[in-house]
Amino acid sequence: MSALPRDISLLRSATLDDGSVVDVEITADTVTAIRPAGSATPVAACETLDLTGFVLLTAPAEPHAHLDKALSWDLIEPPMGDLGLAIDSWKTYSATMSVESIADRARRAALMLLQNGTTAVRCHVDVLSGDEPLRGVQALVQVRDELSELMHIELAALAGPTIPTADVEAALDLGVDLVGGAPHLADDQSADLQRLLAIAAARGVGVDIHTDESLTGGYTLAELARTVRDWPDSMPVTAGHCVRLGTLEVDELDRVIGEVLASDIGIVTLPITNLYLQGWQHPVSTPRGLTAVRRLLDAGVRLGAGADNVRDPFNPVGRSDALETASLLVTAGHLTLTEAYAAVSTGARSVMNLEPAGVSVGAKAELLAVRGDNLADVVANAPADRYVIHAGRLVAFSEVTHHTALPARTTEPTELLLEKR
Repeated sequence: MSALPRDISLLRSATLDDGSVVDVEITADTVTAIRPAGSATPVAACETLDLTGFVLLTAPAEPHAHLDKALSWDLIEPPMGDLGLAIDSWKTYSATMSVESIADRARRAALMLLQNGTTAVRCHVDVLSGDEPLRGVQALVQVRDELSELMHIELAALAGPTIPTADVEAALDLGVDLVGGAPHLADDQSADLQRLLAIAAARGVGVDIHTDESLTGGYTLAELARTVRDWPDSMPVTAGHCVRLGTLEVDELDRVIGEVLASDIGIVTLPITNLYLQGWQHPVSTPRGLTAVRRLLDAGVRLGAGADNVRDPFNPVGRSDALETASLLVTAGHLTLTEAYAAVSTGARSVMNLEPAGVSVGAKAELLAVRGDNLADVVANAPADRYVIHAGRLVAFSEVTHHTALPARTTEPTELLLEKR
């Protein structure tokens, strides 16, 4: 196979989720035709991929990453526990980081996502405390620019309650796309939420807010929804985590969901991190720490799902693989396989306000091919054999060879062997 990235014009013999086997034609960055397998016009071998035995899917998007924190667990060796302990250990370590060290980890984390099939990422980057608060922003802008031909990366300035407004504005001046924050950590949650929304409104940009990341207590999602009700489409609004939503009584839950729908807010659920962080104080009947994914989907809310933290103080595990997130949504969120994969692909892309992508004529050629028989097989087993296409170009592929010893040969009849099992 020639060097990457490589232009692709034809995908041959790909299996779709409905079981059909097709040829997919791509022109530039767009899917232009889908035909029965074997009926497409041949193109140059260097622009053709034979996907016999592969399931072809919309490429995942990661709507909520922390690339500046990723892969720091071994460096920090933080205490396991809750959100407060994670924040404290991160603050201590972050004071020692340089732009170069942040960029190095962020670059590796982004390429891990790409290798596994994710072609678009929204990254929350901390506006840090101290004399050089924009070190993380500078590092992530650098990584975004370096990888711009391989994947789409957008940035949200994550500003804690003690971060000065001027530092958030400076992050926007450096090229950050969205205002972010975590008002649930503030002494006055409403005041901090309104501060962040005012910054975004003044600059004409969207927001992606860490929202109500707790199992009990007050919540700000309804206030967020009411405040942004009249914002234009050019200023998208996303709420991440929304753990409290999953513990509300039904009547109150439906009222808040009504507010979310009226403002068309995208909700992002983050199963691996919230399953890890929430519930430590409940040794019996431990709550799941997820937002109300079923109720949100049934109501028609735009729902995306992401991995959030990967091997940092907020989550010691994670494989940077959207199929891991989809599997957790089936297990812990009780979504169907189709719903779970949609949350990490089309749903995540909708929340990020990206153009429609996938195996559909006119859609952007953001595609992931995984060796397997069908979607259930792919989500269950997460095979490593994959082809990743971004903007109509092959940007990553993985090929795995397995070597497994077989049992010693026997002369006993097969029927007898079956009886002995």
